[in-house]
Amino acid sequence: MISSVKHSSAAIGVTDLVRRGSSPVRPQMASIPLISATKGPNLSLATRKPLYLVSPEGFGFGSRDGFMSAAEPRGFALRCGAYEADRSDSVEISGEETRSAASQKVKIGIYFATWWALNVVFNIYNKKVLNAFPYPWLTSTLSLATGSLMMLISWATRIAEAPKTDFKFWKALAPVAVAHTIGHVAATVSMSKVAVSFTHIIKSGEPAFSVLVSRFLLGETFPVPVYLSLVPIIGGCALAAVTELNFNMTGFMGAMISNLAFVFRNIFSKRGMKGTSVSGMNYYACLSILSLLILTPFAIAIEGPQMWAAGWQTALSQIGPHFIWWVAAQSVFYHLYNQVSYMSLDEISPLTFSIGNTMKRISVIVSSIIIFHTPVQPINALGAAIAILGTFLYSQAKQ
Repeated sequence: MISSVKHSSAAIGVTDLVRRGSSPVRPQMASIPLISATKGPNLSLATRKPLYLVSPEGFGFGSRDGFMSAAEPRGFALRCGAYEADRSDSVEISGEETRSAASQKVKIGIYFATWWALNVVFNIYNKKVLNAFPYPWLTSTLSLATGSLMMLISWATRIAEAPKTDFKFWKALAPVAVAHTIGHVAATVSMSKVAVSFTHIIKSGEPAFSVLVSRFLLGETFPVPVYLSLVPIIGGCALAAVTELNFNMTGFMGAMISNLAFVFRNIFSKRGMKGTSVSGMNYYACLSILSLLILTPFAIAIEGPQMWAAGWQTALSQIGPHFIWWVAAQSVFYHLYNQVSYMSLDEISPLTFSIGNTMKRISVIVSSIIIFHTPVQPINALGAAIAILGTFLYSQAKQ
């Protein structure tokens, strides 16, 4: 298809603006060679005659010998043609862009693998510490204290760039820190009473709490597939709970409270962190510091230094110096796995993060069963599998 607009030659008369007795001065004309074509994807512009441009004097903008100049431009013809391309040009992806996409996938894969590995190691050492030292409030406090100290040293030595925060930032972070503190302590209490695998099976029901809280407290609605995905989640968790050989009500309630607290943490995070420029690593560091300030007085009031000192001596006498290494390892790995998870969230969508979190629970459940020789009945394993499958379906339905 060819679409053209053609302007025929036209003589443009300009009244001579001269003083009395003066003779008009013919302006200088500049000739521009023929412009053959200006090419674009679907446009071609051509001229059939040379274009003549009048000098500035010729339009009365300058003067010569004290007299105003006048222009008598020649007629001209301009033809504009828009031509439809025979075929669209293919967009070629450069080799550099391909390598960039590949490197991004590798980077995310490394984040996920590191996140899962660190989480598995943390859960193993955390359970070892709690078996020998059944004081979950102090154990939770030490985890937050270690991570806070690591980040303060990193900022002081400029290994990591310190975040630029203000009062508004910390005010928005406060409810997030409260929910994070409750969820962290409740999960640790749960693991001090029941097997690691059981705690994580119950914690895989977190999407059910998320939907219920969002529906009844925030008034949000979800597609039907999202509600249907809750059936295997709730059913699988219930089946795993009733068939758990070492069931403990305190451990069960701790995991349930942890689910509810982390749901509110996510809600407060979405509301309070909009527009912030703090990176995922520094955001979690600030969260750890504020949670530590919240948790410390409660840990002292509930357990206290006297109980800690007696329990510490007992653990050292039973385990030996290795116990100190266990405490240090669980504290360091707790901070590292959470930090990497927040760094991953900077690079991926919430959906991908949710799927990765589900796969993380599978790795923790399987590894803890193998390492601690946790007895598992077939019906119990079936319940865990159904719950995790429901969590995966929930992630897909939310897409």
